[in-house]
Amino acid sequence: MRNTTLCHIERDGKYLMMHRVKKTVDENKDKWIGIGGKFEEGESPEDCLLREVREETGLTLRSWQYRGIVTFVSDEWGTEYMHLFVSEDFFGEVRSDCDEGQLEWIDKQELLTKPIWEGDRIFLRLLYENAPFFSLKLRYVGDTLAEAVLDGKQLPLKKP
Repeated sequence: MRNTTLCHIERDGKYLMMHRVKKTVDENKDKWIGIGGKFEEGESPEDCLLREVREETGLTLRSWQYRGIVTFVSDEWGTEYMHLFVSEDFFGEVRSDCDEGQLEWIDKQELLTKPIWEGDRIFLRLLYENAPFFSLKLRYVGDTLAEAVLDGKQLPLKKP
């Protein structure tokens, strides 16, 4: 099991997203994801958030909101507890190069047309609706979302 953070940094109705195209072995290969990564020893969710945002983007967050915990269960990648944050309060310049992928400001609605994980659509909707703090469990078989449970209640899944 691993702990990670993910932050959706917002400016002018857009999120700063990373297109994961640089690593050959990457569970997020070719997907668009927010900014974040794995906890280091002794880090809190906030410590990890601040470090990952600074390392990946060059930005420094002044304030943020802790919005939820997403539990990913995968038959290929194991279990991950992702601490989900949003922020509109930051300073600095976005890096022109990042080891993880390409950074780009994407309109929040356009993001839904990009290659993203199916479960990301669920938590993005919760962010868009400004839902209160939530716990979301997403179980994947391969790249297919097999189960989604929000605050202990099963969600209906779209039929393929």
